[in-house]
Amino acid sequence: MKRLKGQAALVTGANSGIGEAVAKALSVEGAHVVVNYVANEAEAQRVVQEIRKDNGTALALYADVSKEGDMKNMFNEMYECFGTIDILVNNAGMQRDAPFIEMKLEEWRSVIDVNLTGSFLCAREAAKEFIRKGVGSKGSLSSGKIVFISSVHEVIPWARHCNYAASKGA
Repeated sequence: MKRLKGQAALVTGANSGIGEAVAKALSVEGAHVVVNYVANEAEAQRVVQEIRKDNGTALALYADVSKEGDMKNMFNEMYECFGTIDILVNNAGMQRDAPFIEMKLEEWRSVIDVNLTGSFLCAREAAKEFIRKGVGSKGSLSSGKIVFISSVHEVIPWARHCNYAASKGA
């Protein structure tokens, strides 16, 4: 059964790992999927081709989710292709490890910017569209869904990961 038939989903960081698996699972359920990437376009295109091979609909879009302009461009391209957004999966994340007392502010900020601020920016943009369109008739009682992918490292921190643990806990 295609429980998400006709819905449009955006998965950040979907060119590998958890994001790739989520994008493929959403497609199997009938969603049109945006495969977001910030690096390795070839892997994003591979994911899109695998989704299409299984009769799904997918599009790879570049955006650094920590940059508001990139993020807005990605959403606009998604709307041009799929008309709206019904599901956002905030999965994009990065690590820049260093001992706490040696961690540079840039290392702290880059992780916080992607893992936390990027999730905020994408969620805010999706929420605007959810409010604009209201509750529809696509088999859901909501106007949209937002999923945040976290990590066990918010409660089980590792040495050299204070920026990552803080971003995932937030």
